[in-house]
Amino acid sequence: MTADGKRSAGLLLFRRTGLGVEVLLGHMGGPFFARRDAGAWTVPKGEYEPDEAAWDAARREFEEELGLPPPDGEALFLGEVTQTNRKIVTVWAVEANLDPASVVPGTFTMEWPPHSGRSQEFPELDRVEWLAMDRARAVLIKAQTEFLDRLERHMG
Repeated sequence: MTADGKRSAGLLLFRRTGLGVEVLLGHMGGPFFARRDAGAWTVPKGEYEPDEAAWDAARREFEEELGLPPPDGEALFLGEVTQTNRKIVTVWAVEANLDPASVVPGTFTMEWPPHSGRSQEFPELDRVEWLAMDRARAVLIKAQTEFLDRLERHMG
Protein backbone atom coordinates (compact mmCIF):
# COMPACT_ATOMS: atom_id res chain seq x y z
CA MET A 1 0.00 0.00 0.00
CA THR A 2 1.26 3.49 -0.76
CA ALA A 3 1.86 6.06 1.93
CA ASP A 4 -1.39 7.79 1.01
CA GLY A 5 -3.16 4.50 0.27
CA LYS A 6 -4.04 5.30 -3.35
CA ARG A 7 -4.28 2.48 -5.85
CA SER A 8 -5.62 2.47 -9.39
CA ALA A 9 -6.43 -0.33 -11.81
CA GLY A 10 -7.00 -0.28 -15.53
CA LEU A 11 -7.21 -2.04 -18.88
CA LEU A 12 -4.76 -1.41 -21.69
CA LEU A 13 -6.35 -2.39 -24.99
CA PHE A 14 -4.02 -3.34 -27.82
CA ARG A 15 -4.45 -4.32 -31.43
CA ARG A 16 -2.18 -5.64 -34.14
CA THR A 17 -2.06 -3.67 -37.40
CA GLY A 18 -0.05 -3.88 -40.59
CA LEU A 19 2.26 -1.28 -39.06
CA GLY A 20 2.68 -3.03 -35.71
CA VAL A 21 0.99 -2.98 -32.32
CA GLU A 22 -1.15 -0.03 -31.23
CA VAL A 23 -2.49 0.71 -27.75
CA LEU A 24 -5.59 2.63 -26.74
CA LEU A 25 -4.74 5.57 -24.47
CA GLY A 26 -6.67 8.52 -23.12
CA HIS A 27 -5.60 12.15 -22.86
CA MET A 28 -6.40 13.39 -19.37
CA GLY A 29 -9.17 15.96 -19.29
CA GLY A 30 -9.38 19.21 -17.41
CA PRO A 31 -7.52 22.49 -17.54
CA PHE A 32 -4.18 21.22 -16.19
CA PHE A 33 -3.62 18.94 -19.18
CA ALA A 34 -5.40 20.92 -21.93
CA ARG A 35 -2.20 22.16 -23.58
CA ARG A 36 0.05 19.25 -22.65
CA ASP A 37 0.88 16.20 -24.70
CA ALA A 38 3.92 14.46 -23.19
CA GLY A 39 2.99 12.96 -19.83
CA ALA A 40 -0.70 13.80 -20.27
CA TRP A 41 -1.83 10.41 -21.64
CA THR A 42 -2.82 7.43 -19.52
CA VAL A 43 -4.11 3.89 -19.55
CA PRO A 44 -7.89 4.10 -18.85
CA LYS A 45 -7.90 3.46 -15.11
CA GLY A 46 -9.22 4.67 -11.80
CA GLU A 47 -8.89 4.43 -8.07
CA TYR A 48 -10.36 1.67 -5.96
CA GLU A 49 -10.74 0.82 -2.30
CA PRO A 50 -8.83 -1.98 -0.51
CA ASP A 51 -11.98 -4.12 -0.24
CA GLU A 52 -12.41 -4.26 -4.06
CA ALA A 53 -10.46 -6.66 -6.25
CA ALA A 54 -8.12 -4.86 -8.65
CA TRP A 55 -9.49 -6.82 -11.66
CA ASP A 56 -13.06 -5.80 -10.82
CA ALA A 57 -11.95 -2.20 -10.39
CA ALA A 58 -10.11 -2.23 -13.74
CA ARG A 59 -13.27 -3.35 -15.55
CA ARG A 60 -15.49 -0.91 -13.65
CA GLU A 61 -13.16 2.01 -14.25
CA PHE A 62 -12.85 1.19 -17.95
CA GLU A 63 -16.62 1.55 -18.25
CA GLU A 64 -16.70 4.72 -16.12
CA GLU A 65 -13.84 6.37 -18.04
CA LEU A 66 -14.94 5.40 -21.56
CA GLY A 67 -18.70 4.89 -21.22
CA LEU A 68 -18.40 1.46 -22.84
CA PRO A 69 -18.34 -2.03 -21.38
CA PRO A 70 -14.88 -3.58 -21.11
CA PRO A 71 -14.17 -5.92 -24.01
CA ASP A 72 -14.16 -9.67 -23.65
CA GLY A 73 -10.94 -11.47 -24.30
CA GLU A 74 -7.98 -13.00 -22.58
CA ALA A 75 -6.53 -10.63 -20.00
CA LEU A 76 -2.77 -10.47 -19.72
CA PHE A 77 -1.64 -9.31 -16.27
CA LEU A 78 0.99 -6.59 -16.74
CA GLY A 79 1.60 -6.09 -13.03
CA GLU A 80 2.02 -2.92 -11.05
CA VAL A 81 4.03 0.28 -11.28
CA THR A 82 4.43 3.10 -8.81
CA GLN A 83 3.96 6.57 -10.29
CA THR A 84 5.87 9.63 -9.09
CA ASN A 85 2.82 10.61 -6.99
CA ARG A 86 3.33 7.24 -5.22
CA LYS A 87 0.05 5.85 -6.52
CA ILE A 88 0.29 2.15 -7.35
CA VAL A 89 -1.26 1.33 -10.73
CA THR A 90 -2.22 -2.24 -11.70
CA VAL A 91 -2.95 -3.01 -15.37
CA TRP A 92 -4.13 -5.85 -17.57
CA ALA A 93 -3.80 -5.87 -21.35
CA VAL A 94 -6.64 -7.13 -23.55
CA GLU A 95 -6.44 -7.55 -27.32
CA ALA A 96 -9.52 -5.86 -28.74
CA ASN A 97 -10.65 -3.25 -31.20
CA LEU A 98 -12.70 -0.24 -30.18
CA ASP A 99 -13.81 2.81 -32.15
CA PRO A 100 -12.59 5.90 -30.24
CA ALA A 101 -15.57 7.83 -31.69
CA SER A 102 -17.90 5.61 -29.64
CA VAL A 103 -16.36 6.72 -26.32
CA VAL A 104 -18.59 8.74 -23.98
CA PRO A 105 -16.19 9.82 -21.23
CA GLY A 106 -17.10 10.15 -17.59
CA THR A 107 -16.77 13.59 -16.03
CA PHE A 108 -15.49 15.22 -12.86
CA THR A 109 -16.24 18.56 -11.24
CA MET A 110 -13.66 20.97 -9.87
CA GLU A 111 -13.42 24.62 -8.91
CA TRP A 112 -12.24 26.51 -11.97
CA PRO A 113 -10.70 28.99 -12.24
CA PRO A 114 -8.94 28.45 -8.89
CA HIS A 115 -10.36 30.41 -5.95
CA SER A 116 -13.28 31.61 -8.11
CA GLY A 117 -15.97 29.80 -6.16
CA ARG A 118 -17.30 28.44 -9.49
CA SER A 119 -17.45 24.76 -10.31
CA GLN A 120 -17.00 23.39 -13.80
CA GLU A 121 -17.40 19.90 -15.19
CA PHE A 122 -14.63 18.35 -17.29
CA PRO A 123 -14.27 15.00 -19.06
CA GLU A 124 -12.06 12.43 -17.30
CA LEU A 125 -10.46 11.82 -20.70
CA ASP A 126 -10.90 14.53 -23.34
CA ARG A 127 -9.88 12.22 -26.19
CA VAL A 128 -9.03 8.57 -26.73
CA GLU A 129 -6.76 7.36 -29.53
CA TRP A 130 -4.98 4.32 -30.87
CA LEU A 131 -1.26 5.08 -30.75
CA ALA A 132 1.73 3.20 -32.13
CA MET A 133 4.08 2.02 -29.41
CA ASP A 134 6.74 4.68 -30.08
CA ARG A 135 4.17 7.50 -29.99
CA ALA A 136 2.54 5.99 -26.88
CA ARG A 137 5.89 5.82 -25.12
CA ALA A 138 6.52 9.52 -25.91
CA VAL A 139 3.25 10.80 -24.41
CA LEU A 140 2.31 8.30 -21.69
CA ILE A 141 2.80 9.07 -17.99
CA LYS A 142 6.43 8.06 -17.50
CA ALA A 143 5.90 5.24 -15.00
CA GLN A 144 3.19 3.68 -17.18
CA THR A 145 5.61 3.15 -20.07
CA GLU A 146 6.72 0.04 -18.19
CA PHE A 147 3.37 -1.52 -19.16
CA LEU A 148 4.30 -1.05 -22.84
CA ASP A 149 7.64 -2.76 -22.23
CA ARG A 150 5.93 -5.69 -20.50
CA LEU A 151 3.36 -6.02 -23.27
CA GLU A 152 6.10 -6.03 -25.92
CA ARG A 153 8.07 -8.69 -24.01
CA HIS A 154 4.96 -10.86 -23.78
CA MET A 155 4.32 -10.53 -27.51
CA GLY A 156 7.92 -11.49 -28.30
